[in-house]
Amino acid sequence: MNKNLKVLVVDDSSTMLRIISNILQRLNITDIILAEDGVIGLEKYYEYKPHLILSDRNMPNMNGLDLVKKIRTTDKDTPIVMITTEGGKSEVIAALKAGANNYIVKPFTPQVLKEKLQIILGM
Repeated sequence: MNKNLKVLVVDDSSTMLRIISNILQRLNITDIILAEDGVIGLEKYYEYKPHLILSDRNMPNMNGLDLVKKIRTTDKDTPIVMITTEGGKSEVIAALKAGANNYIVKPFTPQVLKEKLQIILGM
């Protein structure tokens, strides 16, 4: 993976933030920005202009769907992957309609995350 890739990870679970960060680091992605909810995620998005966003769906203050919608009002291009425990068809459709590029259902393996990133980033 591209070492120069800047990735914003948004999740209210400190455990998930750590797990995702560890997977990204194993993929040689070291520029990782962490946010513990959608409000902070949006602030860090504007501050750091990441190349990729990985966001949980269910979070306090601002959920992942609202975060995607707010980002998509000004940015149609930055890839966004929704990560959630809800894998039903309606949840997937809602995330894609909001502007997410892909969807990962928890729990997931490092291989699943790697494959999604390869698809989204064209690697």
